[in-house]
Amino acid sequence: MSRPASRRASQPPNGPPASSSEPDTQVFRRPAPGRWHIPGRWHIPGGRPAPGRWHIPGRRRNPRQAEGRRNGRVRRLLRRRTVRVILALIAVFCCWLAFSVGQALAAPGGGSMSSKLAEWARDHYLGPVVTFGEWLTYQPPKVGGKPGFSLAVPSTAPTKYKHTKTFQPIIPARLSSPAGKPLPGEGQWRVLETVKGQPAIFGTLLRPSSVYTSYVAGIVSMDQRLVSFQLRPGAEDPGPGNWKAQPWIPPGTRAGLVATFNGGFKLDTSGGGFYLNGLTHGTLTSGAASVVYYRNGTIKIGVWGRDLRMTSSVVGVRQNLKLIVDHGHVPASVNQDVETNWGATLGGGYYVWRSGLGITRDGRIIYVYGPALDVQELAGLLQRAGAVEALQLDINPEWTSFEYYQTGRHPSDPTPVAVLPTQEAPADRYYSIFSRDFTAVYAR
Repeated sequence: MSRPASRRASQPPNGPPASSSEPDTQVFRRPAPGRWHIPGRWHIPGGRPAPGRWHIPGRRRNPRQAEGRRNGRVRRLLRRRTVRVILALIAVFCCWLAFSVGQALAAPGGGSMSSKLAEWARDHYLGPVVTFGEWLTYQPPKVGGKPGFSLAVPSTAPTKYKHTKTFQPIIPARLSSPAGKPLPGEGQWRVLETVKGQPAIFGTLLRPSSVYTSYVAGIVSMDQRLVSFQLRPGAEDPGPGNWKAQPWIPPGTRAGLVATFNGGFKLDTSGGGFYLNGLTHGTLTSGAASVVYYRNGTIKIGVWGRDLRMTSSVVGVRQNLKLIVDHGHVPASVNQDVETNWGATLGGGYYVWRSGLGITRDGRIIYVYGPALDVQELAGLLQRAGAVEALQLDINPEWTSFEYYQTGRHPSDPTPVAVLPTQEAPADRYYSIFSRDFTAVYAR
């Protein structure tokens, strides 16, 4: 039986010649040089296929052979001096990286793991990477709504105080709400601490915005006639030194403690310096907003070189940016270049946790902090509470806090309480070594 002529005629030039006189048998020829024959396929130009490119039926691959060839290539690569040097440098870098990050995470001073990693990255020129990551996760404040907790004054809060011929307490007037119609207790001052039976520290809660009405700021008023202020260094910022003050409030020094609150930016981004008991970190800068601590326990706030100067009665100076309330007015600069002038915020958002400190005409100290605040609103709250000079302190939730201390049955070890229920930092943060500077307030 012979094959159809059409089949024979369709064979390619390298195949057997199509002739009707030839017997019906398949003729095999050795492939021409440069070609390789694979059964079931016609001749492939280009010679023998590269290993791994073609599988020839009937030929088994040898895994050990292939692995040996790969290992050989790796060994030859590792023999090169350049490759060995590069690998050694990578190993050294990884060891340094692990050591440096480990030190940052294990350092005392509070703060979450994420905040410590962010601080480490900013200190090692990775600020743009951190800012980009925060921008990806930033959530703008919610519009409208009501607070998740009551603003009403507790029924146990004292409302009557001693009146003597030698001392007249200053009772702040109730504050109006920027959010519109006040909620029960909003803007109404309550006594947080008394000294010798007199109201020394007042506090109130206020919604700072008519747009983001579910957010609440805490406002505190402190009478310098009844309390004294102490500047404390941070374990990392300004860091170790003969400051003659401890970076925490250890047992045995807590009697008479009535309040604590956070300091300013990290000193390398604060636009100023830090001075305490004869030592200076950085440079005290003319024109910088400054909090000056005096030997008699009082503080003043103003512009260094204009309102305040170094004298023999000064024991501490903390500088941070520029004033946000100056001579009773909020300067237009609070709305200019917010991130450049007022700090890198989480996600680059303007509305974040912020804190500020001010002084009134009668010498009271005003502290304000809260979430979803821009610089204009922070300055407005300080001004509303009576501040004529004020500066922004630290920002972002990890670094802003105000605590007052309830003595109860243990006056030598009072219990810290946060002014804002939404405060993210633990109230007892200063009962252990803390990384940044802060202020401790004691009864006179």
